Amino acid sequence: MKKLFRLLAVCTFCMVMFAAPAGAEEAEFDEAYYGRFRGAGISINVFNWGEYISDGSDDSLDVNAAFEEVTGITVNYATFATNEELYSKLKGGGARYDVIIPSDYMIARMIREDMLEPLDFSNLPAFANIDEKYLDPEYDPGNLYSVPYTAGTVGIIYNTGSVDEPVDSWGILWDERYTGDMLMFSNSRDAFGIAEKYLGYSLNATDPNELRACAELLKGQKPLVQAYVMDEIFDKMVAGEAAIAPYYAGDYLTMSESNADLAFAIPKEGTNLFVDAICIPKGAQQKEAAEMYINFLCEGRVAADNITYIGYSTPNQAAFALLDEEIQNNPVSYPPDELLENTEPFLALDEETGRLMDQLWTEVLTTDQSYNKWLMPVFLIVAVAFSIGITIARRRRKIRDTLR
Repeated sequence: MKKLFRLLAVCTFCMVMFAAPAGAEEAEFDEAYYGRFRGAGISINVFNWGEYISDGSDDSLDVNAAFEEVTGITVNYATFATNEELYSKLKGGGARYDVIIPSDYMIARMIREDMLEPLDFSNLPAFANIDEKYLDPEYDPGNLYSVPYTAGTVGIIYNTGSVDEPVDSWGILWDERYTGDMLMFSNSRDAFGIAEKYLGYSLNATDPNELRACAELLKGQKPLVQAYVMDEIFDKMVAGEAAIAPYYAGDYLTMSESNADLAFAIPKEGTNLFVDAICIPKGAQQKEAAEMYINFLCEGRVAADNITYIGYSTPNQAAFALLDEEIQNNPVSYPPDELLENTEPFLALDEETGRLMDQLWTEVLTTDQSYNKWLMPVFLIVAVAFSIGITIARRRRKIRDTLR
């Protein structure tokens, strides 16, 4: 019965979109454009994050089913949990995809390594809906390879029934009172990003000593962590199996619909402001059909329904205009400027820094998990000492340079 309702919703959506009179808000689809491959037996392979597209549940629009109905193109859909997993799959050459949705820093890396196809914007008329502040980004100058899909921040999700103190600092992730009740990112970039901000470094630190200080801090945190997770966070936080976890703002909104006790905070030390964007990997078998799929995701009505379901911020100004005022004014999806002052995007790290981070992350994950509450201050002192030592060394170097 639920599948029948989804099918009816998709058919109704498509009928409304095509039947609307010229100039009407809903008349977004161009039959001549979207019907070009109908009956050709074409399929595309799409690789996206988990829980990252409106799928027809909870009476939402099933985006992939709607695209299939409109175009006649079959969508084979698969998900990944981290940028690093996506990169490994593509680099290994064992899988073929036509559409992928990486994060900003991974897009920059893939461009550098010639892993993406340049886009033909004559096939992307709905790209005009993208807000100009998301155009010409540092990770992809000129948007030659990517179309912004979502934006958001990383913060702390916590259960107000278990955490009764103010949450405004990354430091709570090193609070031994939450031993065994805390989740942590299972990917190195986000985990190191938290440690970097907590120690006052840039999210794009390349100094080996700073990265080692972060690793020491993360090793000290490990005895407190119940599990390192990505998509598993949904079930754990909703079910109350953990009290606190760092994660993405949009996913918090999804979780909070199922557990009203959950809250979200952006730490005072600052955090990551990210953009995920749609790309076509090098060697895609159906590039033009993939561009049609990207264009469909950029259609104002589709993008609005999609972002309403997944909860992130939309870079699509046509979609934003269609959102309910409650969503437009939501400080989690669209934080006020004062909360964004300390935010920073991830940039692509050079190969040497990337290798060192991977090595240090492996050390973090393989370090002894036995917990001794007296060791926590030791780990913190070591990390802070690293940080202070680096600062002093830099000042001395600056003084020497000045004297010369």
